[in-house]
Amino acid sequence: MAKHVVAALGEIAPGACKIVTVAGREIGVFNIRDEYFALINRCPHEGAALCLGAIMPRFESDRPGEYRLSHHGEMLRCPWHGWEFDIKTGESWCHPESVKARSYPVTIVPGEALAKGPFVAETVKVAVDANYVVVEL
Repeated sequence: MAKHVVAALGEIAPGACKIVTVAGREIGVFNIRDEYFALINRCPHEGAALCLGAIMPRFESDRPGEYRLSHHGEMLRCPWHGWEFDIKTGESWCHPESVKARSYPVTIVPGEALAKGPFVAETVKVAVDANYVVVEL
């Protein structure tokens, strides 16, 4: 799998999404309480820009008329038809057994690991001291 740098570590605020294009694919990279997840920016239902949808909690109910909120900030609602997807797994809350938004592995990599040397230049010293968010395709 090829690795692609998509953001500096502090660039995506907790609870936010950054949409990037990697190898011709639009991907939403989400920061959920300083954990990073990536989903294709295409709803598997009818192709909407999924990652432009609302980030919300999961609504759960044991019986009609009563509900509770859980998984705060972990669900993504499609902007076209309201289908909901788990940001961490891509699973559809509407049809978990058959519908899933494609997810991608995300890792945090020290900048120095991305720019391994030895780098030799007569007058320029090379150093990378930041961490980056990396998506694997």
